Amino acid sequence: MNLKTVSGSAVELSEVAFGREFNEALVHQVVTAYLAGGRQGTRAHKSRADVSGGGKKPFRQKGTGRARAGSIRSPIWVGGGKTFAARPQDWSQKVNRKMYRGAMQCILAELVRQERLVLVEEFAVAAPKTKELLAKLNDLNATRALIITDAVDENLYLAARNLPHVDVVDATAIDPVSLIAFDKVVMSVAAAKKIEVELG
Repeated sequence: MNLKTVSGSAVELSEVAFGREFNEALVHQVVTAYLAGGRQGTRAHKSRADVSGGGKKPFRQKGTGRARAGSIRSPIWVGGGKTFAARPQDWSQKVNRKMYRGAMQCILAELVRQERLVLVEEFAVAAPKTKELLAKLNDLNATRALIITDAVDENLYLAARNLPHVDVVDATAIDPVSLIAFDKVVMSVAAAKKIEVELG
C-alpha cells in the first residue's frame, strides 16, 4: 500500500502491517493482557490469622449477655483482620505471539484509516531543546503525540522529556496501549520500514 509523508513523497508499505481489517475483540484482549501484565500484584492485607494477638477468648461463652466471641481479632471487631484478605497475585495473561502481532497490525491500520499516523522523512532536533521540538510538533498539528524513531535519539528524548503529552520510543519498543493513547503517532519512514519487517 502507498502512504504519503508530510512532504508529499509516497512510501510503499506492507498491506499486512498497515492495512489489516480492524478486529476489536483481538485488540481488546491484547490491550487488557498488556495492562494486566503491568500490575505489580503486591498488595496484601492481614486476615484474622495474620493479625497479632487474639489467641485468648476475650470473655466466657455464656452468662455475660453479650454476643459470643472467640477472638479479639475477629473481622467484625475493631482492630480485627480483614474478612477476605488480599494476597500477592500474578495478574499476567498469556498472549500468543501471533495474536500480539495481529493486534498491533490492526491498531496501526486503524491509525492510518483515522489519519492519526503522521509519516515524516526524518524526525530529529539539532539540540535537546523543548522549544524546538514543540515548534516541529505544532507544524505537524501533533501536540499530543507519540514519536517513533528507527533508533534511540538522545537529543529528541531529552527535548520531549518535559512535555506531558509527548513520548519518544524506538520502533522496536512500541506497545499497543501507547499507540492507542496518543492523538497522533509521528513516525519516521525508517521506523515504519523497521515495524514493517517486525510485523509484516
